[in-house]
Amino acid sequence: MTDSNQHYKILGGFLILSLLVGCIGGERTTNRNPYFSLTDSTKLRLPDQVWKEVLDNGVYVITRQKSTELPFRNEYWNFGGEGNYHCAACGSLLFCSIHKYDSGTGWPSFWQTAQANKVLFKQDYTQNMQRVEVRCERCLGHLGHLFYNGPAPTHHRYCINSLALRFIKKNK
Repeated sequence: MTDSNQHYKILGGFLILSLLVGCIGGERTTNRNPYFSLTDSTKLRLPDQVWKEVLDNGVYVITRQKSTELPFRNEYWNFGGEGNYHCAACGSLLFCSIHKYDSGTGWPSFWQTAQANKVLFKQDYTQNMQRVEVRCERCLGHLGHLFYNGPAPTHHRYCINSLALRFIKKNK
């Protein structure tokens, strides 16, 4: 395969992935997901087929198949609303807007979680890298990765996919 053909193949793959996970727009809904709850903390250990049926395709691809959105082309990377970020698959509270910051990476970044023990960590050796995967504690959904180059006081950078999050505006 020539370099030019390989370039177009890669570019086409990114375009298909963008369309697949909804990076080019589209509203996400939770009305067909009976497991989405802002108050229920029951652990969800559901078969993949159930998640595929109840989640929007973009949320499914990110949270269940561990995909990643394109940087700078996702809903929350440049978003500044006041409120909380919940797991898009199950509704569990994950992050607060007061802990969000602009990391310059193109993904929503947080320097700490909303509450202790709401996320799980797993070593991730995919893509020839050593990273720490961040998962929702309630449903085990893939959220993104943790890096140790964030701001003080934690020096953590939770680099999270927008499609793994659902923002709930703060009531004033």
